[in-house]
Amino acid sequence: MNDSARSPPALSRLRVVLVHTTHPGNIGAAARAMLTMGIERLVLVQPAHFPHPGAVARAAGATRILDTARVVTSLSEALTGCALTVGLSGRPRAFAGRVLGVREAMGEAITAAARGDVALVFGTEMSGLTNAELAQCGIAAAIPANPSYASLNLAAAVQVVAYEARLAAGADAVWQAQRFAPASHDEVAALYAHAARTLTALRFLDPQRPRLLMPRLRRLFGRAGLEHEEVNILRGILARIDGLVARIGRGG
Repeated sequence: MNDSARSPPALSRLRVVLVHTTHPGNIGAAARAMLTMGIERLVLVQPAHFPHPGAVARAAGATRILDTARVVTSLSEALTGCALTVGLSGRPRAFAGRVLGVREAMGEAITAAARGDVALVFGTEMSGLTNAELAQCGIAAAIPANPSYASLNLAAAVQVVAYEARLAAGADAVWQAQRFAPASHDEVAALYAHAARTLTALRFLDPQRPRLLMPRLRRLFGRAGLEHEEVNILRGILARIDGLVARIGRGG
């Protein structure tokens, strides 16, 4: 099963648009960022160098994004047929229209994807989108960043936006650790009783003056959520201690 088959359908209707990208490595790195989040449609508006070996190298295996990328001559061509266009900008603009944080913007993007394609537009590395380019976008989106140093690398910005789009699409599942059989009540009770016997033999527990030692051990065992094998390990440790105590008692 490929990445797109595992990703929500809405992500297949997102297109990342890179405008006047100057460094081919950034195109490759953006492709890698896209594919990790299940977004596969890339449109390049007058890139300085493409195709280019530098893009392939930085794609790190995400070359199918580069192989299917469209190269167009204008932003208006890149936005044709879109239900919504979102322009990314870290710089305040006087006439930017609606300005949203990237998380809210990606929520709207995924909603709009039910109606048609959505373009996520990124400007050139040095200055971002021009005012005229941003004006072609229905929403201006900004990534909340350190106000004293808010400049993100192009591929890093694509990664953040693609991640937020994936979350907005509901694809937030992550891998899970293997689950093992939990210990039964009887197994934990037997461990508790075994611990009491061993600690008594060690003279760590005085049955006549037990204080709170055993209740605290019971709480510890309860919080741990012990598994069947873990109980067996602890019982094995206690059994080894029991054997050593017996040997010492026999003078061996």
